Amino acid sequence: MASTVLDSFIFKDMFGAEAMRAVFADESLVRRYLEVEAALARVEGKLGIIPMSAAEQIDQAARTVQLDLQRLREETEIVGYPILPLVRQLAEAAGEAGGFVHWGATTQDIMDTAVVLQLRDALDIVERDLGAIAALLERLALRYRDTPMAGRTHLQHALPVTFGYKAAIWLSMIARHQQRLAELRPRLLVGSFSGAAGTLASLGDRGLTVQAALCEELQLGQPVITWHVARDALAEVVQLLGLVTGSLAKIATDISLMTMTELGEVAEPFTKSRGASSTMPQKRNPISCELILACAKAVRQQTALMLDAMVQDFERATGPWHLEWLAIPESFIMTAGACAQAKFLLDGLVVDPERMRQNLNATDGLIVAESVMMAAAPVLGRQRAHDIVYDACREVLRSGRPLATVLAEVPEIVAALDPERIRFHCDPVNYLGQAAEMVDRAIALIRRGPLER
Repeated sequence: MASTVLDSFIFKDMFGAEAMRAVFADESLVRRYLEVEAALARVEGKLGIIPMSAAEQIDQAARTVQLDLQRLREETEIVGYPILPLVRQLAEAAGEAGGFVHWGATTQDIMDTAVVLQLRDALDIVERDLGAIAALLERLALRYRDTPMAGRTHLQHALPVTFGYKAAIWLSMIARHQQRLAELRPRLLVGSFSGAAGTLASLGDRGLTVQAALCEELQLGQPVITWHVARDALAEVVQLLGLVTGSLAKIATDISLMTMTELGEVAEPFTKSRGASSTMPQKRNPISCELILACAKAVRQQTALMLDAMVQDFERATGPWHLEWLAIPESFIMTAGACAQAKFLLDGLVVDPERMRQNLNATDGLIVAESVMMAAAPVLGRQRAHDIVYDACREVLRSGRPLATVLAEVPEIVAALDPERIRFHCDPVNYLGQAAEMVDRAIALIRRGPLER
């Protein structure tokens, strides 16, 4: 029986994704433990640390052993960690070579290296998701590059923008996350093999040689020094997930607000009954946005947990390490869930340019008051132009007449700007600044590789 939404048959694909759950499943984790133990035996056999025949037997046993998972679970509860129980079963499967299993290693070496192998797979999934989301945002930015809409600050009309400009801002966040992910990999994807207190004392002067060979065997970086209690890289990767889901939540917030009946500028993809109400037949709720926001909030809590887990005592921690077992899988699974919802949302987003234009014109020209002010400023001075246009805006709000009409009755404005120029500056589509050029710059950036930005 499922106990959380992450493993619930009903909810799991709303808050996660199958591929990411598979990375962190028990079967995958145990397989990674065995992979590390087998790799250690192979390299120690090649280096003459253990007999080559024993290394071959251990490697074969690690590939074929049928673990008793019930026994593994029960013994793990007793020991507190799964590696000693696993080593016992692997040693039994390896027969007479069993005495050479786990040679020179400590529990945390195996567990940390296995987690790094999981994270390598998990980051591949995140990278693919970010690439797919970036492609969808690029498509929106290009298609709506010149589609005018109201830009809003403090939830009120500010100045005209384009929907492509908005999408390109979203795109720029994803581009930075792609860059961060690429830069993070070398810091994170580092093996762990350091022995009981991190000094490799059990292997004498061969310890670093075995460490280097093991990391090479697993295609991981070799640590400069033991990281048993230096957990910054693991904390960093979860902070990255917090940033990724935070950006997705910003996109979801914008879109959900734009779906409001009063705005109606976009809508989530239509699928029969998606977002439906059990009692209000007219409802089309922004469900993907809501799920993205929920995932982002949950991941945000895990980022704090990982920062707390960094505070570890002496050479091996008494508890903070265990927090990672909670925070890392949940963060990645919920990030994958948020990415899945974002891909669905952006791929089928319904955009209504006509409604955007209606909303842009809803304030009778007030949204371009700055345009008129700046046009008159060279003649009147900026502050005087501001004060005159400010008074005109109050008249628009009082009378309901268009700004252009009110301004045409102000002698100072007419003297500074002829009627045709007043009308020009009161048309929102003429005050888009360099929004289109910014879209082009954002797209050019995304088309370069993450490490070339």
